[in-house]
Amino acid sequence: MKIVGTTGRDDIARAYIAEMRPGMLVEFCEAVEPPIPRSRKWVLIVSTMFGCPVGCQMCDAGGQYGGNLSADEILSQIDFLIARRFPERRIDVSKFKIQFARMGEPALNRAVIDVLRRLPERYDAPGLMPSVSSVAPSAGARFFEELADVKQDLYRGGRFQLQFSIHTTDKALRDRLIPVDKWDLAEIAAYGGAFYRTGDRKITLNFALAEGMPLESQVLLRHFDPERFLLKITPLNPTYRAVEHKLTSRIDPEASEGKIALIEDLETAGYEVLLSIGEPEENLIGSNCGQHVLRHLREQEPLSGAYTYSVASD
Repeated sequence: MKIVGTTGRDDIARAYIAEMRPGMLVEFCEAVEPPIPRSRKWVLIVSTMFGCPVGCQMCDAGGQYGGNLSADEILSQIDFLIARRFPERRIDVSKFKIQFARMGEPALNRAVIDVLRRLPERYDAPGLMPSVSSVAPSAGARFFEELADVKQDLYRGGRFQLQFSIHTTDKALRDRLIPVDKWDLAEIAAYGGAFYRTGDRKITLNFALAEGMPLESQVLLRHFDPERFLLKITPLNPTYRAVEHKLTSRIDPEASEGKIALIEDLETAGYEVLLSIGEPEENLIGSNCGQHVLRHLREQEPLSGAYTYSVASD
């Protein structure tokens, strides 16, 4: 792996562009959550594919797909980031989170299972907590079977995070946003109900809310037990694909009225609700979910509110 570019700042987030094979580039990131120090929380976000075949309407990493990364290629991203901060591979961080969420749908790459099995023996990291985020593609059924086994074998007791990106409770609109054959809400709920065991972290249902995309508590209650599932609400990050598809964020990070009403409804229904609004500067760096620095470098026109940091050659 050869690092060919980087953007960002060490006290918030930094994204890296790497040539993994001749002419084949990926991105990966590290982030902290000010004012929480790195010793308490450090997040790595790694790629599992060259691009992504799913093509979600708000994600700049979609639209081009060059195949899966191997387990060693995924691990090389983690190795690089750890070597910069903890060269002895002793990661003395209370919450050391590795997210398989930069480029690619992890459930379509079985090498992710291999990586998850190798992580605990590869690093001395008492706070290790892997996080798999997926749109629940139907073709990933075998992956999810193996994922449940890995969690039970290696990451019991709240040391694993599973997230399903859903974005709306309206089926037709969800199909438009996520144009791939995928599990419906009932299938996600059935899998999650079997995956969850006492002591586990609740399974996260993620909604990056766009205007016109409903999030109805009564629909959720028909499928998802609040004792096993929590809801994460995020703004729709500024991306080129969101602009192309005329998607605008329903959550304004600067306003509170609409957010409070939405959250109150969901909490009244019994759900734990996490409103996740990161540092605004992460949009400028291009390290947020759905953003993709390589897409920005190919564009001729700037994108308002995003990707303003220059990319330096390494």
